[in-house]
Amino acid sequence: MPSFTQLRTVRVTRTHKISAALVAAAGCTAAVAITAGTSSAAPSAAPATVKPVSANGQPAAKAKAAEAKSDKNARPASLADSLKVTAVDKQGHTAQQAANRSTERKAIAAPKAAPKAAPKAPRYKNNLDGWIRQSLDIMKAKGIPGSYEGLHRNIMRESSGNPNAVNNWDINAINGIPSKGLLQVIQPTFDTYHVAGTPKKLTDPIANITAAANYAADRYGSIDNVDSAY
Repeated sequence: MPSFTQLRTVRVTRTHKISAALVAAAGCTAAVAITAGTSSAAPSAAPATVKPVSANGQPAAKAKAAEAKSDKNARPASLADSLKVTAVDKQGHTAQQAANRSTERKAIAAPKAAPKAAPKAPRYKNNLDGWIRQSLDIMKAKGIPGSYEGLHRNIMRESSGNPNAVNNWDINAINGIPSKGLLQVIQPTFDTYHVAGTPKKLTDPIANITAAANYAADRYGSIDNVDSAY
């Protein structure tokens, strides 16, 4: 049977154990209470984690993704805009160059077109005066003597200035070779004394005058020396 001391020791030990258990239990309760208090107070006590936010209020990661997507979608438009701007620049440059060239052309005065010359009047009139003057120029070039007065005087006596005059009554007409033209020349004489460069037509005024003057120069020295039928 245990002694009193042993019993006391046992009681004390049990008491102590109970006390220790109570103390432990109390400690656990306190710990639970502290833990619970700490957990409930944690949201207000502990600093909340601050996440980066973009200028539009979205999280930075989402903002970057949205920005990247926006940039991706914007690239074609930017390229198109760039092409448009380039085209506009080219048009502007081309227009400026055209304006510059136009200014340069205006600065250089264009030469004035020469006024159209009035058509020259025929050198010789188609009348007796003109026929005599033209014949005299040809006679001078060919070395055939004669004057305006000598030609005009003999023409008026022989045909009265009619280039188509024909003598149908003299000996030549009887022989079948009538005298014709301004100076009444027969065909054989015309053929022999025809002046080169004039028409080969007996009744042509210029051809008739120059051939008659050539014949008169050969036979009489000059048409000026003829005062009657020759």
